[in-house]
Amino acid sequence: MYEALQDSRPQRQKLMKLYSEQIPASVRPILAGDHTIWPRPEAVTLQERTIEHCCTAVPGNRPIGIGQGYSTIAWIPEESGSWALPLRHERITSWQTPIEKAAWQLRQVCCELPVRPISLWDCEYGCAPFVLKTADIPADKLMRLRSNLCLWTAPPPYGGKGRPRKHGQKFKLNDSSTWGEADEHLEVDDPKLGLQRIRLWSNLHFRGAASHPMQLLRVERIEPRRAGCLAKPLWLAWIGEKMPPLSQLWQLYLRRFAVDHWYRFAKQRLHWTLPKLSTPKQCERWSDLMPLMSWELWLARDIVADNPLPWQKSIPKLTPGRVAQAFAGILAAIDTPARPPKPRGKSPGWPQGQSRQPRTRYPLVKKGSNRVIKRRNKSA
Repeated sequence: MYEALQDSRPQRQKLMKLYSEQIPASVRPILAGDHTIWPRPEAVTLQERTIEHCCTAVPGNRPIGIGQGYSTIAWIPEESGSWALPLRHERITSWQTPIEKAAWQLRQVCCELPVRPISLWDCEYGCAPFVLKTADIPADKLMRLRSNLCLWTAPPPYGGKGRPRKHGQKFKLNDSSTWGEADEHLEVDDPKLGLQRIRLWSNLHFRGAASHPMQLLRVERIEPRRAGCLAKPLWLAWIGEKMPPLSQLWQLYLRRFAVDHWYRFAKQRLHWTLPKLSTPKQCERWSDLMPLMSWELWLARDIVADNPLPWQKSIPKLTPGRVAQAFAGILAAIDTPARPPKPRGKSPGWPQGQSRQPRTRYPLVKKGSNRVIKRRNKSA
């Protein structure tokens, strides 16, 4: 099995085209992108281990882990639920950043889609570098922003002297005195989340991407349905051609969380991070099977019968876990194309007198930073 993972060559581009053919062209597809870590803290003989972001439940610990990062861009087929179907799921190499990998994946996916998609991104991608790298990609972007960012309004009209200004007034997300009057205002009573207040400001931009204006939204929960669940306001940025109505746009971002559900499903149910593979190629080949299995479950959801465990209730709308739980009936019906194994005798074992060499150990790769550190001259 390990040699098969090392020698196989899956056609990722052809698989992505096959996946894209299953997406209906009648509606705009909703894409979601994110990245996660395959933790390998003790695999000292594995090449290209890097320091990746990893959530921790221990207070005070740094949210980092040692392993390999994987970037995913998936199609979200339903308005609610945990279905996320990856179109590309690839390793982030040691000379790439998650933003560079996500931009490249989005470009590859948009080349196969007949309709301009809407892509959803977390706050790590809500920055000027990601906006610049995806500016020429035919896809609309809805990004979450960190609450400590500083945006800029449109510059005033040119006065006729000097260089024209690129930026206007500051717009600090954590300082309400710099916001100004909102262009649109809406209050929505959601049956699950309660009363929501939505405000929209137009024609804002990042300092490093002044030529790419965006629409800024602030979603604030006023009256929650349950006591004690008043969350922080949600800041969203829209960059695209035609923005959906304000009453639909704030709910559109909630579909991005299906990618997090798929990561948990791949790691727990599909055993993505279970094998202790020894080379990056083996890890990539094994990871290529995760989208393939997810699409097989999606296509089989209408032909399987729900097979709940004794402590589970029957549900009309099957989740990925329920389909995987009932998939054994399909495997029993179609049988396997593999031939039965043949006895090949006993292995001769390791030759006597031949010394064993320990495997090569590789150091941890630390990615460099592009930030310029300003050194202050110390006064005498």
